[in-house]
Amino acid sequence: MKRRDILLAGAALATGGGVAGVLASGKKPAQAQQAPKNANNQIASPNINRGIKQFQMATSWPKDFPGLGIMPVRFAEAVRVMSEGLIEVKVAAAGEIVGALECFNATSRGGVDMYHAAEYYWQGKSKAFAFFTAVPMGMTAAEIMAWTEFGGGQELWDELSAGYNIKAFHAGNTGHQTGGWFKKKMNSIEDFKGLNMRMPGLGGEVLKRLGASAVPLPGGEIYQSLQSGNIDATEWVGPWNDYAFGFYREAPYYYAPGFHEPGAALALGINLDVWNSLSRSEQAMMEYACKSANDSSIAEYTYENARALKTLKEQHGIEPQFFSDDIIRAIAKASEEVVAEVGNEDAITRKVYASYKAARDSYRGWTEMSDGRYIRARQEGLGG
Repeated sequence: MKRRDILLAGAALATGGGVAGVLASGKKPAQAQQAPKNANNQIASPNINRGIKQFQMATSWPKDFPGLGIMPVRFAEAVRVMSEGLIEVKVAAAGEIVGALECFNATSRGGVDMYHAAEYYWQGKSKAFAFFTAVPMGMTAAEIMAWTEFGGGQELWDELSAGYNIKAFHAGNTGHQTGGWFKKKMNSIEDFKGLNMRMPGLGGEVLKRLGASAVPLPGGEIYQSLQSGNIDATEWVGPWNDYAFGFYREAPYYYAPGFHEPGAALALGINLDVWNSLSRSEQAMMEYACKSANDSSIAEYTYENARALKTLKEQHGIEPQFFSDDIIRAIAKASEEVVAEVGNEDAITRKVYASYKAARDSYRGWTEMSDGRYIRARQEGLGG
């Protein structure tokens, strides 16, 4: 970002009166500056003689769904605060305007102004989209942020999305997703053979390489399928969302780590014509509202997952299990094969895959030296 852009963005944030802190706390924003006065020295509404811009957003999430459904609402509130009410984004849940998986097409053609969803939902259009959400044995939340913001990822994403008349940014992240809930213990890689497990996307392709059957069920059908025996295992998100669905009652063996989505990033896509119609300061508000939603979601998932895991352990007797080193090695090998095949499907996907893989391999050394070693040291030092 150029210096002028940074100043504009900073001004937008200042106008918001500390928007990130306000939204995170849930408090109403304080008035950032004295309201203007009219010719009679009376307090005038800041919106008088200033047109209010309204935009419609379609999402892939149920209304007020914990975590995922709150991210777009936070974005809309941040934009409202920073624009002093001059920009309104009306958020629609899945099905209110279009279906959960139809919001991309609706935004592309201008039926709605923007969407909030997971980019890997659009893999049918280009496999390159998957890399901007999560791929098996891919980047953590911090690493994917590093790639998109500093490592060239955003530029490639712009090139990819422009072909569909869209401008996209990350606007949420669930953090690391767990390995899933199983009806039996997973002692070796042989235990995956014949397993029916709910797992969509590239993670499901990896399961197939291990001899399992991947079942791409929507969230609302998972519990019933576990209960009826149609599936033997499922992944969803993490302790917070998993506990809400009650998976522990049907599949009591909870495994980690998750290989399929190590830092699942969610996106806000804006119709490109709408984006280009905005002033630079309005674009900066949109971009920084995405950053605010992204940061808050990582913090919220860390907080809520910890609370939910404690509840699962203390109130329901769930003791987390961990995949053996042999299982992880087999999963990693299959993951690299699947991602490489997908990454070489077409010209734009090859560009995205090459950049993603180079970034991941570059960041691995530092992540291991810093977070990886520290976490192991903390566990050894403090126990537990």
